[in-house]
Amino acid sequence: MNTTLRLAQQPEADELLGRSPLAALVGMLLDQQVPMEWAFSGPYTIARRMGADDLDAEAIAAYDPEAFAELLKEKPAVHRYPGSMAKRIQQLCGFLVEEYGGDAAGVWTGVTSGAELFSRLKALPGFGEQKARIFLALLGKQLGVRPRGWREAAGPYGEAGSFRSVADITGPESLAKVRAYKQEAKAAARAAK
Repeated sequence: MNTTLRLAQQPEADELLGRSPLAALVGMLLDQQVPMEWAFSGPYTIARRMGADDLDAEAIAAYDPEAFAELLKEKPAVHRYPGSMAKRIQQLCGFLVEEYGGDAAGVWTGVTSGAELFSRLKALPGFGEQKARIFLALLGKQLGVRPRGWREAAGPYGEAGSFRSVADITGPESLAKVRAYKQEAKAAARAAK
């Protein structure tokens, strides 16, 4: 994995996301209740604060929970809810150590179908159905992980030419399209009430 992603809209953070499967997973985990750029720059901030150039699942899982929470709370905070997100990141890393020997790419390495990949992603702590589908679409659309049936498993997020999620963001123009789509969807949901 060594692709430049443009999710943090910040060169160093995006470079890390493109070369580090764990950074990409952690960014996706953080992508809730904060602007996408804030979420996806989180892994870079965490790595810097840990004095490293990448995230290490074993090191994070073994980190003292209170000290790790403080690391995320440091100004500027990594997330709106740094304490609970610190716990979630450590749970994710602990799971990756237990199930995949600490190798985040192990989640998708060797999968033979989109359904299997979706099932593996959905099993990750902090990844519900929607987050798993969006990340699956990101893997397929931007990172070249395309097992048979991946688009179907990603649901509407896998559609070619769509602008629904982070899977479709490749720069400022597509970011604007995804934001517009989300605003329309929220307006439609409000109107339906």
